[in-house]
Amino acid sequence: MSGEIVLYILLTIVVSIYARRIWLARVIPSYALTEVHSRLKNASDIVLLDVRTNSERRHHHIKGSLHIPLHELVRRSDELRKFQGKEIVYYCQSGNRSITAAARLRKLGFRVANMKGGIGEWNYQQLSN
Repeated sequence: MSGEIVLYILLTIVVSIYARRIWLARVIPSYALTEVHSRLKNASDIVLLDVRTNSERRHHHIKGSLHIPLHELVRRSDELRKFQGKEIVYYCQSGNRSITAAARLRKLGFRVANMKGGIGEWNYQQLSN
């Protein structure tokens, strides 16, 4: 009987995590790479923020992007206050951590969005900086 309870608890946790991710994807705007690329070239109303680790950033990053690793984001959120009137578009390697980052700063009153596919897709499509 206790094995079944543990299984139900684990299943509940997995379903909760998945449901949260679906909800976040609906409430946080996500932009295609081409749209982000175009907006970076033609407008100054967005800020691109890399939330990957320092070692990932050293390997490759999008020129002109800011960098605050996800695990430091809330603690360093004051660094982003000067961009309060702009939309902050987050990116990571694949788009998963960036949606979490956007959710965290959305709670603090920032205008946020996610870049679909992350830098992995950016590199695959060979978009220039």
